Amino acid sequence: MHFTEYDTRLATYAVIVNEAGEILLTWFNGGDGGRPSWSLPGGGVEYEEAVEDAVVREAYEETGYDVELGPLLAIHHHNAPAGGPFSRPYRSQRFLFHARVVGGQLGTTEVGGTTDFARWVPLADFPLAERTADIVELAVQRLGRR
Repeated sequence: MHFTEYDTRLATYAVIVNEAGEILLTWFNGGDGGRPSWSLPGGGVEYEEAVEDAVVREAYEETGYDVELGPLLAIHHHNAPAGGPFSRPYRSQRFLFHARVVGGQLGTTEVGGTTDFARWVPLADFPLAERTADIVELAVQRLGRR
């Protein structure tokens, strides 16, 4: 399929693990038509925004933390056909970066967004009993390879 025949969403996520072996997750409330679930801090890249700037901004909005980016952990994409939640075929291209907290305090700063709160979750608790987005599973899997 030619790139003009589908819509694309560019998104970036922070994978933040503290010294206690906990990963920082956000609660996605399903506000844009999705299913509520645990996710990573992150989201869509604005039109004139660099991918790296987007993940720093999104991490702050969704967790209250200022972060410093580390290396790229993974690049991943998924597709959805037309006729479901999207009128045209859809591709989501996602970048996951290692990051570390350098300031701020835990607390979602966005108002009226799709993230209700953030929480540190022990990596030892995976898989979680609650619904977890596939992007979290990918991050935990990649972290296990390190």
